[in-house]
Amino acid sequence: MFPIAFHSIFKHPLPEGHRFPMLKYELLPQQLLHEGIALKTDFFEPEIIPIETILRIHTKEYVSDLLNLTLDPKAARKIGFPLSKELVERELRIAQGTVLGAEKTFETKVAFNIAGGTHHAYSNRGEAFCLLNDQAIAAQYLLDKKLAKKILIIDLDVHQGNGTAEIFQKNDNVFTFSTHGKSNYPFKKETSDLDIAFEDNTSDEDFLKTISEIIPKLIEQQKPDFIFYLAGVDILASDKLGKLGCSVDGCKKRDEIVFQNCERYQIPVQVSMGGGYSPEIKTIIEAHANTYRVAKDILF
Repeated sequence: MFPIAFHSIFKHPLPEGHRFPMLKYELLPQQLLHEGIALKTDFFEPEIIPIETILRIHTKEYVSDLLNLTLDPKAARKIGFPLSKELVERELRIAQGTVLGAEKTFETKVAFNIAGGTHHAYSNRGEAFCLLNDQAIAAQYLLDKKLAKKILIIDLDVHQGNGTAEIFQKNDNVFTFSTHGKSNYPFKKETSDLDIAFEDNTSDEDFLKTISEIIPKLIEQQKPDFIFYLAGVDILASDKLGKLGCSVDGCKKRDEIVFQNCERYQIPVQVSMGGGYSPEIKTIIEAHANTYRVAKDILF
């Protein structure tokens, strides 16, 4: 089994010309099936997450406003998507996909969510295409169910995991590690347990050297029994919303470093796909598909 959370609702209709590439949520599963990386039986459709699971991370007032579509207009604009019942249902299913995937990893070593990586969602608000913080919700779920004692979140998206940092700022059972573009959104950064801010146009060599040194050190120091990996492909030089200088091959080598360490230390890992905004959809799909290819090669 190669568990992958997917639901047709993940590809949410947006106004024409919107900069978010929703098409990738339709094309990526097709590519994985076409190559035989995944079988139809590997995909599972998440149900709507129980509200009490969300409330372990997000405030009651914020969740209520989301469910009832009563968010303040200014707060809704910060999310970047037109607020609707279907959009909220999408987020509820994405979060459950990450929770279920995390549970499955104890038998399969790795699980994926075709969507997710919604790390800009704070405990009391959403922003930047993120409504509910799927990996934060799943991390708390594992702790509550005593399925994990110490969790490491490895966030290698081009944008800082600001919401995740805020959520776990006082939780010693979750270590938040974020690499990101120094001059990228969010312009006011939060404080993760470890932040590494790269200068504009950082090369494959510098990026890979940094994470290849830090990740094993973090694992040795923190001794996590579970890892969440946010594998955004917006570190690419071609990305419209990123400012780093990585190549598709460099992005693939990044994934290799993460999965090699998960295998070396025998730590289960849940992977959410995060951002990717290159002008050509084929570039986005190739970079995302590489994450699955590498996981299959290393962990199976």
